[in-house]
Amino acid sequence: MSKTNTGRFFEDYRLGEMIDHAVPRTVSGGERALNHMLYPARHALYSSDAFAQGCGLSASPLDDLIVFHIVFGKSVPDISLNAIANLGYADCRWLAPVWPGDTLRSTSEVIGLKQNSNGKSGVVYVRTTGTNQHGQEVLQFVRWVMVRRGDPDAPAPETVIPELKDSVAASDLVVPKGLDFTDYDFTLAGEPHRLRDYTVGEVVDHVDGVTVEEAEHMLATRLWQNTAKVHFDATAREDGKRLIYGGHVISLARALTFNGLANAQMLVAINGGAHANPCFAGDTVRAWSEVLDTAPLDAPGVGAIRLRLVATTGGEVGALKGDDGKYLPHVLLDLDYWALMPT
Repeated sequence: MSKTNTGRFFEDYRLGEMIDHAVPRTVSGGERALNHMLYPARHALYSSDAFAQGCGLSASPLDDLIVFHIVFGKSVPDISLNAIANLGYADCRWLAPVWPGDTLRSTSEVIGLKQNSNGKSGVVYVRTTGTNQHGQEVLQFVRWVMVRRGDPDAPAPETVIPELKDSVAASDLVVPKGLDFTDYDFTLAGEPHRLRDYTVGEVVDHVDGVTVEEAEHMLATRLWQNTAKVHFDATAREDGKRLIYGGHVISLARALTFNGLANAQMLVAINGGAHANPCFAGDTVRAWSEVLDTAPLDAPGVGAIRLRLVATTGGEVGALKGDDGKYLPHVLLDLDYWALMPT
């Protein structure tokens, strides 16, 4: 009997199955430093304890996307080791801050299965939950991933496509306890723009670009313990290329939003997302955002802004899909999310 793990294939999943993912991870300030090394991340709340304390928190928590990457990475050996591609996200909420010293673990529930018409792969839908050492939920999200079949002759699971929310309601957003933006320091944050300065339908060109290097992508996949073969094994794809981890593109694009959205400090939900086209080393990632909605919240001085973040390799700002309804070939990421911003 083999002692090694070759990963699950599409036919190995069962609807309703609960999977406890291995190797809990205790996080430290090292994650923050490495995150800043990999991405041009500059949002003040995640850069400075003093700034965070001025906003009512005890210290600077770990960046929301660090938490996302770690919780996501824990699920990879059981969900997407044999993935062709991660396809999308929905109903994602950050539920509690994560601090240096916390230990994170992940569990996933299989909530949907659909074999592709070619019979060589299928789509697996899972709801993944990240918890800390106290059993407190810190993050929950749904994602769907295309997974290879191991045995083309094995019976296909029954098709079940889950009903997913179109968006997270503003009333369901979780604001960290104590967060207070009434004495927010716009000078230290880097921009003067408040929530009321943005209008629905406004498009913000984030101007800057970052060229993706093979080395930094490999560092990222190892840092987040993401072992999906298509990301680190150049022989896993017929073209001999390593597919850039979609979360790497998300973090790059989010970091680029600092220029124009420096005060969109905390991600609190992802309503939906799609990796529209693959990203490879040598691509230069650019980003633009569209304001979709704004909402008042109960926390003092705190409001929510809903944004569509689009990462591209070029093309016209604001151009997303062609006449056929398909994403244009230069679009890498289409992400719909809520962030907290001073009113």
